[in-house]
Amino acid sequence: MQPLNIEFNDSNKAKYIQVADALRGSIVKGDIAPGTKLSSARVMAQTYQLNRHTIMNALQLLVAEGWLESHERSGYSVTQTLPIQSSANCEHTPVLTPKPYKFATELAVPIPAMNLKDYVYNFAGGLPDLNSFPYKEFKRSMSHVFNHLDTSKLHYGDISGVSELKAQISDYLHKTRNLKASDLLVCNGSQEALFLISKAFISKDDFVAVETLGYPPARKAFAACGAQLIDIKQDEYGLCVDDLKAQLKRYPIKMLYLTPLHQYPTTVTLSPTRRMQIYQLCYEYGVMIVEDDYDHEFHYRCQPLQPMAGDDPAGIIIYLSTFSKIMFSGARIGYICAAPEVLAQLTAWKQLMNHKNDVVMQLAVAHFMQEGGFERHLKRMTKHYKQRYEAMDNTLALLQSQGLPIEYKKPDGGMAMWVNLNKNTSNIKQAMQSKSVYLHAESEFYFADSVRSLMPKQYSYVRLGFAGQSAEAMKQGLKLITEYK
Repeated sequence: MQPLNIEFNDSNKAKYIQVADALRGSIVKGDIAPGTKLSSARVMAQTYQLNRHTIMNALQLLVAEGWLESHERSGYSVTQTLPIQSSANCEHTPVLTPKPYKFATELAVPIPAMNLKDYVYNFAGGLPDLNSFPYKEFKRSMSHVFNHLDTSKLHYGDISGVSELKAQISDYLHKTRNLKASDLLVCNGSQEALFLISKAFISKDDFVAVETLGYPPARKAFAACGAQLIDIKQDEYGLCVDDLKAQLKRYPIKMLYLTPLHQYPTTVTLSPTRRMQIYQLCYEYGVMIVEDDYDHEFHYRCQPLQPMAGDDPAGIIIYLSTFSKIMFSGARIGYICAAPEVLAQLTAWKQLMNHKNDVVMQLAVAHFMQEGGFERHLKRMTKHYKQRYEAMDNTLALLQSQGLPIEYKKPDGGMAMWVNLNKNTSNIKQAMQSKSVYLHAESEFYFADSVRSLMPKQYSYVRLGFAGQSAEAMKQGLKLITEYK
């Protein structure tokens, strides 16, 4: 090997790194070919008038990077297959053009998460009042977990959820919703539940019926798994049964996704009569119902209707809910109730995705429920949100009395109101962001790629959450919204 021309003129770099840089650069330029055997460390040390350990350090660095191979008793040689190196590391490295990835299903760029600190007025529909959660009390439940921890639970078992939490949720559902769950699957929030259901039961080009105005993440999960979505008409009372029947005759629909208690986003509660008619149609046509009961707890004017899953003799309903609205979304506690054979499939998919939920969080929530902290918090927040619900109703009524063309129906419960501003709201979301106001506009709740899209020519509604901010902030924010032109 011909001696390298090394100039040790960089006082900020150790000499062994400068030797390694010179060797690497010669290999990249082709001055030293792949497979070439290098001079011994002793000879190189004499040639460059360096300590032998300096040379050894340089050679070992290049071995670690994949440029050289070390052979016992025969020294070092350049590898036959050279590593690909970033051009940022060597000015002589050729620029490589990245090859395009081939995705099975290409999704849109993820939507940036909302940062609460970016907005003074926040009307997000499912945002709980995070300042009112009893963190110190919950911390005691976390401490209890570590003080009484069965370390065997930290292994890969309990895919469907730790038994303590499942027992507490089952008791809670029976007590508050008259829903008897023989078993359930704990998920990382309701979004994972929706994706598991999609992966387990939707094949490419299967038809899934959805409410025309609906929960965007659910429809994206179905579409990502190959579903073709069929919009079903809605009126002021919820899903139109006659239209559902017409579409069942026209398409081989496999699944119906519903939010029957507080329809998302319109907040309408589906009547018992329509629920029964929908159930009978789905049974007749062999359609599975996914019932998303995302904020059952918060009902103010009357007792909430029990879930459709509470009376499911045919076992065609997959029921899902979440603690994100009761506690906080970062807890990632959602759950699915369904027939045993359905849960078995969903649990198998869960094992493929992430094995299980956070065990410590599950055990802490179970203790929180067992000790009564969960129920106390829920009662406080129901009262708290009812006050904000009344405050928004009063404020909207006052604005109406002042001559503003606002229309809305006071819902029976939930965490938001569906308000018709009677003006074009196509650009209201962006306009309000500049005023530090966050809201959801009507246009966000349609699905443009539906097989049977029922999108209107003009949008006039907004969904205004009242739970996550004070009554005073809500009033000031509403003033800014109603000034929008």
